[in-house]
Amino acid sequence: MNLKISSEAMLAGVEKMNSFGTRLTGSKGHTDFINYLKDEIGKMGIRIFSDPFYFKRWEEKDSSIEIIDGDEKINIPVSSAYPYSGETSEDGITEELVYVNDVADIKDITGKIAVFEISNVNFIPSEVAFDKRSSYPEDVLLPSKYEGPVITSFVQCFYGLVSKFSKAKAVILVWKGLHDDCVRGQYLSFILGYQKIPMLWVNETEGKRVIEAAKEHKSAKFVLTAITEENAFTESFYCILKGKNPKETVIVNTHTDGTNCVEENGAIALLELMRIFKDRELERTHIFVFTTGHFRLPRFKDIRTGSFQSASRWLAMHRDLWDGRGSHFKCVANLTLEHMGCKEWRDIDGEYKYTGEQEVELVYTGNKFVDRLYIETVKNREHIRTMTLRGHNALHFGEGQNFFTMGIPEISLVPAPYYLCVVSDTHEMEKFDAELMAEQTETFAELIEKIEHISAKELGRSEPYSVVKAKSVSGGRDFSISGLAETVRNKIKK
Repeated sequence: MNLKISSEAMLAGVEKMNSFGTRLTGSKGHTDFINYLKDEIGKMGIRIFSDPFYFKRWEEKDSSIEIIDGDEKINIPVSSAYPYSGETSEDGITEELVYVNDVADIKDITGKIAVFEISNVNFIPSEVAFDKRSSYPEDVLLPSKYEGPVITSFVQCFYGLVSKFSKAKAVILVWKGLHDDCVRGQYLSFILGYQKIPMLWVNETEGKRVIEAAKEHKSAKFVLTAITEENAFTESFYCILKGKNPKETVIVNTHTDGTNCVEENGAIALLELMRIFKDRELERTHIFVFTTGHFRLPRFKDIRTGSFQSASRWLAMHRDLWDGRGSHFKCVANLTLEHMGCKEWRDIDGEYKYTGEQEVELVYTGNKFVDRLYIETVKNREHIRTMTLRGHNALHFGEGQNFFTMGIPEISLVPAPYYLCVVSDTHEMEKFDAELMAEQTETFAELIEKIEHISAKELGRSEPYSVVKAKSVSGGRDFSISGLAETVRNKIKK
């Protein structure tokens, strides 16, 4: 069977996706993209099942910061707005700036604009978040410390809550330790509910000016207006390619909302996979799932399925398609495709640029059997730099987590470039590799074909999360309680 996928097809699909604009959950761009996907699937003659949702949608309209220095007004460029943080009137808020350097300063922010520095989280051993299974080639490594804008915003996400309880009027968050170009347009953090206090990000260079003004007790005009819809519409949908086996399913999934050309382009790959397999006589029923809500997780997650990703809601609503109880279908494998075709960009000698490498393909594999299956499948690739992982310390990034927590053996592609959540005019296309995306899609086509001939017993179940102890992802010692204790003792001695 011909599984070849052209890079031209991937590029055309991603460019079409970009033409709809930024696809934040429930936005016009997102809705238009969903309609495009459904039209393409309709042309294949495949039936579509839709799950409609209504939710309160928030989207930045305008933002600005002006420091007031006597009669002079100094414009401070905004890197981005904090999603679902809150809003001001069009006239904004004009109040004194207060730099919060330590806990004692919090008492002074009532009725004022709080200023916090958000330092790059570069002190967490990568093995706290990741437990390595395999890599290909074998010399693929991750940094020894887990860092970057996404994890930094996730870990340090409590400043809005602190400011709200302290009755501040607004918050300015200053990135520290990350290149100014890296933080521009970051749609972070998207994991929290509506904060009811307006917050804006500024880069480190501009942030120094804000902090200096705050130390001198200067005031600033702060504006953050937003578009809000109380009953915004969005939808998840899925399609079924029926197989001969009356009991077993394979679920292939991604999400449709996103910020740029890689987040999320998995739906373009799913279209190609459906075109390949739609006319084939399949052994198992294959279900292709396109979920909404990844960028509004507080509204769309459903912890009844043990996960915090958007597909958790779909799983809770459609147990008949996967849980194997009674007359229900039994899902024997899951394939999740996210963030495809990523080039690696980093701060190199003070310049944020392409390293010449592809971003490491982080791939969660549910157990040792499917891990070997994946590694053997990628060995014929021209462009490959991958590391497979086990869910670890209750952490598992990406939409594959939903299936992992339900015991379904998964192979879940979820690279994590620094620009993953950036909203920009270019849609980050300078960081996209269509040939790599084509190869990644071909890998999953091969996996679908191979899984067709593997029994459910062989595929097994996903193993549970590993806890504390982890195989090193950075080439150092494996992580353990005793090793952590030794590291702490050495730091104390120093």
